[in-house]
Amino acid sequence: MPFYEYRCAECGHEFEVMQKMNDASLRNCPECGKPELDKLISVAGFQLKGGSCSRPTDDVPACGAGGACPACE
Repeated sequence: MPFYEYRCAECGHEFEVMQKMNDASLRNCPECGKPELDKLISVAGFQLKGGSCSRPTDDVPACGAGGACPACE
């Protein structure tokens, strides 16, 4: 499940919570109790590991770099 960040427009309290993607957004601030929460947009909290490209199977490199990728040369 992803983490979502929230900030209260009333008191400025910021926090993150793990929610399902289809869960409704939170409304009430856990700090002041007012319905002033805004969901923040942030970068993803995960990173995929792996190489940037693989060996080409024909004249075009798999990474699309046109031969500029050191792993494809």
